Amino acid sequence: MSDKGTILIIDDSPTEQHVLKTTLEKVGYKVETALDGETGIARAKELHPNLILMDVVMPVLNGFQATRKLRDDSETTSIPVIMVTTKDQETDKAWAQRQGAQGYIVKPVEAPELLKEVEKVMNG
Repeated sequence: MSDKGTILIIDDSPTEQHVLKTTLEKVGYKVETALDGETGIARAKELHPNLILMDVVMPVLNGFQATRKLRDDSETTSIPVIMVTTKDQETDKAWAQRQGAQGYIVKPVEAPELLKEVEKVMNG
């Protein structure tokens, strides 16, 4: 397996996690997962992934709140976040950027779009 980097998927849907994980692992990424924002933040601090794919609609901490917490913490502030969500309004995209997200993908995620966005954010 090539070492393209580690991606942390924070999504409360095991099905979504599986789809994203399979797509990313096929092209050589190491993928870790968390089922909610709180766990995701803890995992981000533990793993220091190269990128986080963040769902928005989750229990306890939503993706916007979790992204803001990651941005506000010196340990995780430099980890790029791509929002992956069913919310496709321009206001949602603008709000995601304001919280510090570098990318935005609307579900259902198509593999080519996912990989293009991941490469764009990870390679600057």
